[in-house]
Amino acid sequence: MAEVEAKSLSGLLNGIAQRVYYGNPEVTEQLLREQLFPDLNQDQFTALHDRMKALLKSIAAADMDHAQLEAFLTAQTKRQGSSGLTAEQAAALSRFWKSQRVRVRESLLAQSRWEPGLRGLSWRVDLQTAASRGDAAHSGPVALMELELGRAGQDSEFVCLEFDETNVNQVLKKMADIQKSIDSIVQRS
Repeated sequence: MAEVEAKSLSGLLNGIAQRVYYGNPEVTEQLLREQLFPDLNQDQFTALHDRMKALLKSIAAADMDHAQLEAFLTAQTKRQGSSGLTAEQAAALSRFWKSQRVRVRESLLAQSRWEPGLRGLSWRVDLQTAASRGDAAHSGPVALMELELGRAGQDSEFVCLEFDETNVNQVLKKMADIQKSIDSIVQRS
């Protein structure tokens, strides 16, 4: 009996992850109930589903490591009444998180990005002459940069930038400022 419940809990957690983290709309609460817990009435299943979903969201939001997870689950099992967690439920959550932590984290990161990300960058330096520009004041090297931007599951967009020496120096200074900010944050934590 315990093995059947463990498999059903594992299936429930995977189903919740499919819906919440992996964007699979075909996995519904009703489907999970019918396939995994047909003996529970709707209210009992909803309570179990909502409890597992809330716990999974808490674990995922904190990106718990093994020690944090064990402490969290131990605290949950010691709670009294209906808000407590059974040992089987804690074991199922632990097994699930051990196998799915990386994938859930990647999904959360992908969902949190609302701007296109940098997929690629290519550059070259051209030497422009006064005759090609028609302006003697702007002859000299020019850096050309192509940025490939995009969101997951969508085609890339390309942005082309042109920099003279002054612009390159400004960009490098800003990048140095960004690096200093990152370093100061990393050193504090």
